[in-house]
Amino acid sequence: GEKVTVYSISGDWAKVKAGSKTGYVHASFLTNSNPDSSADTSTPAKTTTKYVNVDKGSHLILRSKASETSSILDSLPRGEKVTVYSISGDWAKVKAGSKTGYVHASFLANSNPDSHAGTSTPVQTTTKYVNVDKGSHLVLRSKASRSGKILTSLQRGEKVTVYTASGPWVKVKARGITGYVLASYLSDADPDASTADDGNNSSEPTPDATVTKYTTADLNLRKGPSTLTSVIEVLDKGTAVKVYSEEDGWAKVEISGKIGYVSTNYLTSAAQQSNGKVTSIVKKYDLSLDELANIQMRVSPQTDTNNRYIRSDAIKLTSHTTGVVQNGSWHIRDGAGTKNHEVGETLKEGTKVTILSTVKGDDGYTWYQISYNKAWKNATKNEVKYYLNPNNFVSDPVRSLQFLKLTSTANLNATEVNQKILAGKGILAGKASAFLTAAKQNGINEIYLIAHALLETGNGTSQLANGVKYNGKTVYNMYGTGANDGNAVQNGARYAYQHGWTTPEAAIIGGAKFISSNYLGAGQDTLYKMRWNPDVAATYGYASHQYATDIGWAYKQVDEIYNLYNLLDNYNITLEVPSYQ
Repeated sequence: GEKVTVYSISGDWAKVKAGSKTGYVHASFLTNSNPDSSADTSTPAKTTTKYVNVDKGSHLILRSKASETSSILDSLPRGEKVTVYSISGDWAKVKAGSKTGYVHASFLANSNPDSHAGTSTPVQTTTKYVNVDKGSHLVLRSKASRSGKILTSLQRGEKVTVYTASGPWVKVKARGITGYVLASYLSDADPDASTADDGNNSSEPTPDATVTKYTTADLNLRKGPSTLTSVIEVLDKGTAVKVYSEEDGWAKVEISGKIGYVSTNYLTSAAQQSNGKVTSIVKKYDLSLDELANIQMRVSPQTDTNNRYIRSDAIKLTSHTTGVVQNGSWHIRDGAGTKNHEVGETLKEGTKVTILSTVKGDDGYTWYQISYNKAWKNATKNEVKYYLNPNNFVSDPVRSLQFLKLTSTANLNATEVNQKILAGKGILAGKASAFLTAAKQNGINEIYLIAHALLETGNGTSQLANGVKYNGKTVYNMYGTGANDGNAVQNGARYAYQHGWTTPEAAIIGGAKFISSNYLGAGQDTLYKMRWNPDVAATYGYASHQYATDIGWAYKQVDEIYNLYNLLDNYNITLEVPSYQ
């Protein structure tokens, strides 16, 4: 009944002031009115009657508090009638017999689950489809709880038979297996049914099995899918994250190389409205996308994607999720079925693999999507064409930044950069003027330059960034220039000494010259051109001076750039988008 002032709610937590103290409490235990405000009046507390709905032979634990760490009061059998006083979050306050306590609300139903037992009334079922993001899977569990054993992993668009619903969970049958899934990831229609004839090449893979989403509030990035796990960092509202999977209210995401978990309640597929000015220009090339892909295939492009499939009879299972190759060597393909491309490598008998999913192939056979002990693999032409094709990214506010002209000014305000980007960034805090000067003198986009420095200095905390003694002088290095060959600190300090970088500002301005002289000075002034160098390919017919062999390199670099732009109110973006015949 204590009154608190709520400042904000993020995920399961609320920032509140209670008396003179400010801190955090579980939001599910706050209400808009005093729960005891009707005490001692003639108005009775409103209650409802529900029934325990767990699997036959199972029991529902009645606890003293709304927490799985609290003491157990009783064990309630399937079908037992309880009086429900209130439901808050995942928990319901109930009375069972003479005992009052808390149970998981998802295991309560409005009617006795066994009330029709022994009658001729058939069980009513409906057909639904798995509706998760492309590249994600829906886990089928042995019981309606995250603690339930994983029975299998269902693919997007897979048809399931739905028997009963209880809270957020539904009982379904899929692939002959009966279990429970989260109802929010089922739909009445196949999510991909309307895209079969849209003219796109449906056999092309999606990049790294991820989608981009945006935070709708300041949000904790946690080490695990639970509020009990530690916070890695707090993500600003509007931050773009790569989403690998979503399950039980949690999303596994990646941001700036960090992987963690956030609440799905605070993610959206739509980017927030931009205050900046975006200008796009088109650069035409005298070659086709297919010709450019053929040129790239000659230099062994690499990928770390898990879009790798092998026919099920090639694998002898050692568990539900692992196996070994049997009966000789087998080809791997970039899709399920013999119509898909071979990736140019085979797995020999005895090779251990991890099975990510089971799918029906276009040839009628069962195929396994696998991950095996080889981090980098030869990319297929289909995969290369996906990343080469600008049309796959130009409408995405994040991925389109691989076409950002790194030689174009963002026209930033130094005060805003200091307040919104560099605040709290160690030695880089307050250095906006130096970055803007460095960008102007060397013809580099300011956001790209700042993102580069934040990455290399660990947000302004690295040893080189904070000054290293060399030949009696303290020198600074903000971009890791020359910091190689085993002894990064000493070599980076020597380079800084040789170039007179004796102040942080000198290191920011001087280091920018090195950055501009290599790729940007050679005309490769977008991340896309740094990776693919289409100018050389179109002129000479071969691949040359490419920054990376990873086909997804440019795609992966843009999150930090987008998120820095997203912090600002005013800026300019110029995109140079390639166009092929």
